[in-house]
Amino acid sequence: MRYRGAMANPLLNDRDVSFLLFELFDAAELCSLPAFAEHSAETFAMYVDACRKVAREALFPAYRPMDEVPPRLSDGRVLVHPKMKELHRRLSELGAVNATRPVEVGGQQLPLMVAACAHAYLMAANLSAYGYTGLTAGAARLIESFGTDAQRRDYMARMYEGTWTGTMALTEPQAGSSLADVATRATPVGDGSYRIQGSKIFISGGDHDLTDNIVHMALARIEGAPPGVKGISLFLVPARRIEDGVAIANDTAVAGVIHKIGWRGLPSIALNFGENGDCRGYLVGEPNQGLAYMFQMMNEARLMVGLNGVSTAYVAYQEALEYAKTRPQGRTAKGSGGQVAIIGHADVRRMLLRQKAIVEGGLSLIVYASRCADLAEHAVDPKVRQENALLLDLLTPIAKSFPAEKGFEANALAVQIHGGYGYSSEYLPEAWLRDQKLNSIHEGTTGIQSLDLLGRKVMLHGGAAFKLLLREIERAIAAAQDLPRDQVDALAQGTETLRKLTTSLLTNADAELRLAHSVDYLEAFSTVVIGWMWLLQATAAKRARSDDPFYQGKLSAAQYFLRTELPRVATLAALIDSGEDSYLRAQPDSF
Repeated sequence: MRYRGAMANPLLNDRDVSFLLFELFDAAELCSLPAFAEHSAETFAMYVDACRKVAREALFPAYRPMDEVPPRLSDGRVLVHPKMKELHRRLSELGAVNATRPVEVGGQQLPLMVAACAHAYLMAANLSAYGYTGLTAGAARLIESFGTDAQRRDYMARMYEGTWTGTMALTEPQAGSSLADVATRATPVGDGSYRIQGSKIFISGGDHDLTDNIVHMALARIEGAPPGVKGISLFLVPARRIEDGVAIANDTAVAGVIHKIGWRGLPSIALNFGENGDCRGYLVGEPNQGLAYMFQMMNEARLMVGLNGVSTAYVAYQEALEYAKTRPQGRTAKGSGGQVAIIGHADVRRMLLRQKAIVEGGLSLIVYASRCADLAEHAVDPKVRQENALLLDLLTPIAKSFPAEKGFEANALAVQIHGGYGYSSEYLPEAWLRDQKLNSIHEGTTGIQSLDLLGRKVMLHGGAAFKLLLREIERAIAAAQDLPRDQVDALAQGTETLRKLTTSLLTNADAELRLAHSVDYLEAFSTVVIGWMWLLQATAAKRARSDDPFYQGKLSAAQYFLRTELPRVATLAALIDSGEDSYLRAQPDSF
């Protein structure tokens, strides 16, 4: 039996990407900002086209071979699939590592919203191959933002070129996501460097044979530092350190390779620093500020994970759509002729429309959040910068979690549409389903994101970000005059329910009970936000006043989400307000 999907899958809908970039969120408007003045809609489209071409011609054909032959440990080194070397070269030549960085550090100075749309193709084609690129970009930017001139010259420049790769080395075996328990030690040597000793785990891209060096951005404690998160510092710990202009081994060792169910082209390893007492690290920024610095990379990574979740669900949706159009089976209830393609059955269209609502709604949120990031960093007006920074901060937990959680559901629907073929390794949907599951786990689980949202984000600065979000949703509702009233009202009612729920929760003195339903709150919040995204898309589609099937598809998906998903906000709110406490009351031995 032959594998399906090796070349026919377009990965994403090109028309949808263009719609989001140029019709809905007007990327060309960003060219009025000094940071992007050298660009135009044409240069933006050129970069998207270039990424699309590499994704379809190089990355996607290599996905299945890389999934089948994961990295292996041999004589202390991790060996990746041979195809990865060529892919890494292509991605480096494309400029994917430094696409959004300033020209003065070798970047292309593109808006993040443009890079997000372009890189979605790369992720959809081969998320593991892009993983090296995305991690390197985040690690290099940490050095750009907080490192010394020497660190930028010796390490950052090579990373942005793609000559070296980078990682984020946070997690430790005894600590997991609890970074307050980081135990890796840093001892001053006396020459400006520190002796690093400790163990890290689940380090993606932590060792490989792609490049001559890997730069780990690691958290560690300087001797005598305060306990908890206040005593964490950020260190640059290369696999090979530079001494007198020469790269030498830096006493970093692979303790093991973790065998993942998905993401099989990107090694995840256990890593030991200083087994022989000679691992050197270089302090980045000020002592004891490491977690604050690392949050830059963590928040960027959370948006990247969200985009990965969207892309992994999107490519599976495209596969399911193609399969549904070409797989003959059964007859319609009214039909008297021969077999029909399964897309002719209402239940298959139901599943496809749900996938469409998830992936296109999720992608629109990522593009919007990326636009907020662009304006927060580059807008001329300080008020615009501040407001967009607040919105970005508030929306990050949703942008990370919705694509991961609902994306997994969309991936499962792709398997379902393929029927028995979907439940086999001969067809690609099962592989994407495996890949997707990681997105709800890494860079902060869904539970962690929900605690961040309810426990911190909605109440910051007196709820300023939440008030801004309500303002933006109200503007979208006011502009949606041409849409069916029941759809607009569904968002208005869901938003008002969320407002009242938020007020109720934030005035509840019982913090434990309030936070016990944080995941339910995150889901209600996400439903309203994605409903807002669909109202924006439907308004733009209606404004086009066209019978074009593309716009009609947008209107159908908006109707589906607003009518079927928004009513769930009231149900979730009632559950949360009821004080239901079964899992607070349940004792460990009662399980």
